[in-house]
Amino acid sequence: MTEDSKDRREPGPPDAGAFEPGEAHAPGYGPREAQHPTAQFPPQHHPAAPFPGYPPSFAPPNDATQPHGPAFGAAPASAPRPFRAGLAAGAVVLALVSGGVGGAVGALVTHGDDGRAPVTNALDAPKPNVSNAVNAPAGSTQAVAQKVLPSVVMIKVASSKAEGEGSGVVLSSDGLILTNNHVAAGGGPSAKMEVVFSDGSSAPATLVGADPVSDLAVIKVSGKSGLTPIELGTSANLQVGQPVVAIGSPLGLAGTVTTGIVSALNRPVVTSGEGSEAGAAVSPVIDAIQTDAAINPGNSGGALVDGSGKLIGINTAIATLGPTETTGGQTGSIGLGFAIPVDQARRVADELIKTGKATYAQVGITVSRQQDPAQQVSGAKVRDVTPDGPAARAGVPPGAVVTKLDDRPIDSGNALVAAVRSHQPGDKVKITYTDDQGNNPKTVEVTLSGAPADGGR
Repeated sequence: MTEDSKDRREPGPPDAGAFEPGEAHAPGYGPREAQHPTAQFPPQHHPAAPFPGYPPSFAPPNDATQPHGPAFGAAPASAPRPFRAGLAAGAVVLALVSGGVGGAVGALVTHGDDGRAPVTNALDAPKPNVSNAVNAPAGSTQAVAQKVLPSVVMIKVASSKAEGEGSGVVLSSDGLILTNNHVAAGGGPSAKMEVVFSDGSSAPATLVGADPVSDLAVIKVSGKSGLTPIELGTSANLQVGQPVVAIGSPLGLAGTVTTGIVSALNRPVVTSGEGSEAGAAVSPVIDAIQTDAAINPGNSGGALVDGSGKLIGINTAIATLGPTETTGGQTGSIGLGFAIPVDQARRVADELIKTGKATYAQVGITVSRQQDPAQQVSGAKVRDVTPDGPAARAGVPPGAVVTKLDDRPIDSGNALVAAVRSHQPGDKVKITYTDDQGNNPKTVEVTLSGAPADGGR
């Protein structure tokens, strides 16, 4: 077994995580019926994809986080069901924002011959010669949007069972696109993918490689050249409060730009993605960047960029209120969005392009998702240790409670999984553990091993 905290005794999403009571984070890409991964803790996380009806989930103990990829959904036998998330009755209702409009509006008082001040009218002024595009200040949201929009695409996925939309970012001028696995896999193995570019053109796409563990995939469009690759930044030195911009296709609205900040870092987010690992369903655990930039179904796979337009994350899930708090099930953005850090996305994408599959780091233990009632210290309780695995060689015993990885506090099984998977195979980390009463703390150095995402434990 590895650091994966999946409890094989429970079929559902993990019952422990960074977000305690709540639903799983669903992917941000969902069927047209309003679905996108949602993260789960008290609120429910959904995928941010614009496909109605397909909501992967991201879940802490009780809720699920939905990915924000396409909103995919199962369709009736007669016709495919759209998977755009967030659309009620298939339409977005726009209300006019006006109040007190009546006889008071439109009453233009004119004066002149009676000696009072002459009337001036804004409509009589000449149209100014202003170029908003040229005048975009460096570092402004406007400048960032102008730079990044050509590198963000909408991905339409359709099959006999489901259809929806998600987002993606351009990696190469000849058509390599990075997106979420739950977006690329949302329509099933026989689904067809179409990529729509910022200039309105489109092209068919095929899968290059997918990784259910990290919820990332790379697809390739055909017949396109001269595309604008996105500029990759780094997620290693992000700071809470740093301004960010999210770009994608929420609810099928291509090229949507929203702004916010980095709300938190290193959030262990469990999403209900698409795919399997060693024949079993996979619930990706993401070491996520949290943001309050508005993210909705259809944003899944889209870009989270910094103030200079460099990619720092792939938008993947949102937290939404659970079914007990809402009448329609899935809701839109409530300011809790989650993105896969670009440093992890870069490594996985490179492996998918070169080999069609990705590897992930593992420590060689199985941890409980739910805290043992007898456990008096917060941490990840070790259930099993893989013989001759990294943890076993370092002397970590079954029954220990892992409380830190390097300088990072560990308060749950999912937190340990996310922390380990933020590293690469071969990295050396320090693990601090105690007994379940918090006594006898020890710190050991562990060299993480690697495993294929579709392999065993």
